[in-house]
Amino acid sequence: MPELPEVEALKDFLTEHLVGHEIVRVLPVAISVLKTYDPPLSALEGHEVTAVRRYGKFLDVTTADGPHFVTHLARAGWLHWKDRLPDGPPRPGKGPLALRVALETGAGFDLTEAGTQKRLAVYVVGDPQEVPGVARLGPDPLADDFDEQRFAELLAGERRQLKGALRDQSLIAGVGNAYSDEILHVAKMSPFKLAASLNAEETHRLYEALRDTLTEAVERSRGVAAGRLKAEKKSGLRVHGRTGEPCPVCGDTVREVSFSDSSLQYCPTCQTGGKPLADRRMSRLLK
Repeated sequence: MPELPEVEALKDFLTEHLVGHEIVRVLPVAISVLKTYDPPLSALEGHEVTAVRRYGKFLDVTTADGPHFVTHLARAGWLHWKDRLPDGPPRPGKGPLALRVALETGAGFDLTEAGTQKRLAVYVVGDPQEVPGVARLGPDPLADDFDEQRFAELLAGERRQLKGALRDQSLIAGVGNAYSDEILHVAKMSPFKLAASLNAEETHRLYEALRDTLTEAVERSRGVAAGRLKAEKKSGLRVHGRTGEPCPVCGDTVREVSFSDSSLQYCPTCQTGGKPLADRRMSRLLK
C-alpha cells in the first residue's frame, strides 16, 4: 500500500506533470472505483489543473473553477504516468485498469488495481473535506506544527498497542503497515507495547523515529518517477517484508506476526528484549 512518503512523491510528480494543463477526458473502466456521482467525472473535463495536494494517503488534483479529483490508492492501487496515452478509449475487461485521465497534450495517467479486493477509490467533490476519509484524518506527522507535545497528547490515554495506534488514520495521517514497522524498529519498541504506557523518554524516542523515518523516506522518493516508487520503497525498508533476513542493526533474524489480512515484522533483539512475540495464527497452524 502506498503510504505518506510514496503519496508525497506522487504529489510532487503530478504537480510537475499536471499543473497548467487541461483535463480533456476522464474515462472510467471499473465503475466500482467511483465513490461519488454528483458532480460527474465529466465535470472535470475542460478545466485546468491548478494544484496537487496530499491529505494523508489521499491525492487531491485541484482544477480551476471546477471540482477536485481525489483518489486513495488503497492496498493494491497505483498510478501509471504515460507521456502518450493509447489512441481510443480503454476497453472494460478483467485487467487492472480502473480509470484514465487524459490531458490536452496527449499525456495522462492510468489508475490500476491488482488483485480481487477492489478498494481503489475516486471522488469528484467541490471540497476535499466532503470525502469521509479526508474529513476523519488526524494531523500530518510531517507538518511544521506537529511537535513532540502534540504527539504526546495524542498518545495519552491510548489503550491500544503502538502498531495499531500508528496506523490509525484518525490519530496520525499517512502511516500504514510498512512504515509503522520501520518506525517501531528505529525506536526499538515492541509493536505490542501500549501507547499510553510510554514515559517521556520513550515518547521522545518514538517521536524522533516517526519524523526521521518518514522524512528520510520522502527524501529517498523525491524525484523518483512514479513507475519506480514501489521499488524504491521496498529497497529502503529494514524489517518490513523481510521475514527471515538478518536485522541490519544487530544481525538477529527478523520475525513476523501474522493476522487475518496482514502481518508485521520486527527484530526481537532490537525491539522485544530478545523474546519472539506470540503469533497465534502460526501457533494454530502448527497444532
